[in-house]
Amino acid sequence: MTTVPMAINEIVLSPWGASGLMGASVFIVAWTLSRLLASEDLQQDDEWRYDVNRINELRRTSLFYRLLQPLIQALAALNRRAFANDIPEVNRQILAAGHSRYWTGAEWLARIEIIAMMASVPLMYATIAMMGPPGVVLGIVLSVLVGVMLRRRLASQARYRLWQIKLRLPFLLDLLTLLMEAGSTFLLALQEAVHEFRDHPVGEEFGRVLAEMNMGKSRTAALESLRQRLADDEIGSIVGSIIQGEQLGTPLAILFRTQADVLRIKRTQRAETIAGEAAVKMLLPAVLIMAATVLIILGPFVLSFMRGEFLG
Repeated sequence: MTTVPMAINEIVLSPWGASGLMGASVFIVAWTLSRLLASEDLQQDDEWRYDVNRINELRRTSLFYRLLQPLIQALAALNRRAFANDIPEVNRQILAAGHSRYWTGAEWLARIEIIAMMASVPLMYATIAMMGPPGVVLGIVLSVLVGVMLRRRLASQARYRLWQIKLRLPFLLDLLTLLMEAGSTFLLALQEAVHEFRDHPVGEEFGRVLAEMNMGKSRTAALESLRQRLADDEIGSIVGSIIQGEQLGTPLAILFRTQADVLRIKRTQRAETIAGEAAVKMLLPAVLIMAATVLIILGPFVLSFMRGEFLG
């Protein structure tokens, strides 16, 4: 007689227990997500102070880093050993491409690796569905190809942004020259030029120069930082000439005008070089097109001759 009420109580209480377990699961998931999405500052205990500040800023600006920070840091530690020779170039390309300066080269490579691993899931599923078990090899190859393409994309972004800077830098130097010849100081002229080119990469880079000067850096140190950040031979020579002229006491307006003219001359020379190379690059496609045209015209006659239709 006592077993029946107990069974009834278990049946009655089981929905309450299931609801409690579901509520606890939802609470744990929500708490975990809130901790992952939170951007509170890390405690500065044993780590290097600047690196902690960098990580805090990166957590504020990058949701991807905030969600996957432990995995990114673990892969970054491996990348520092595996790609020690490539990381300085990746650091340069990150800055040249205009990405956040809080990313390090090792962490950016870890970001690429994580995206490639995420892409491997649908790629592996699709290749296995089409080819069966041999599709695993193709899925792995396609996943590696995704990582290689992302790495090449960073390099192409850096090249394209540097090309944009070279394209507009003469105009910025001309504006600085006009403002300084009109009686403006270098700081005010640079501020006006940065505001004029605020939506362009050249304005962003010289905006960092202006910000560093406002924080107390000398003019030479800020320009030297620009040269190291972009690490381009052409821009570096221009900035180096400006720094050398300032150290020798040459008026900045004359320096800016001279360097703007130098950039225009180099652009003209580059266009002439590309135009000269175009004829050589077009030679092979032209030969293939001519060969295809000859085959299209003479092909029917040759086939008819081989079949003996001309003899009949």
